[in-house]
Amino acid sequence: MRTFLSVFTTLFLAELGDKTQLAVIAFSADGGGNRWTVFAASSAALIASTGLAVVVGGALTRVLPVAWLQVAAAVAFVVIGLLLLSEALPAALGR
Repeated sequence: MRTFLSVFTTLFLAELGDKTQLAVIAFSADGGGNRWTVFAASSAALIASTGLAVVVGGALTRVLPVAWLQVAAAVAFVVIGLLLLSEALPAALGR
């Protein structure tokens, strides 16, 4: 249960306001389709992409130590964060 709550909380917070959520908002606001269809399709897409990540992660743990994968994920998050910061900071400072 602890793993479930940790994964759920982390991913829920990470997904708030990201481009996937913004795309779902746009599809829902379009008015051309049923909102429940948008919900079902976006949920299925997230399940599929998460399933792929679980399969790939499981396969990688057979050839790489888990600690290496955790370090690689952490480095990727830091690099992405720094790239986003380098783009946002000049605008925030009015430059």
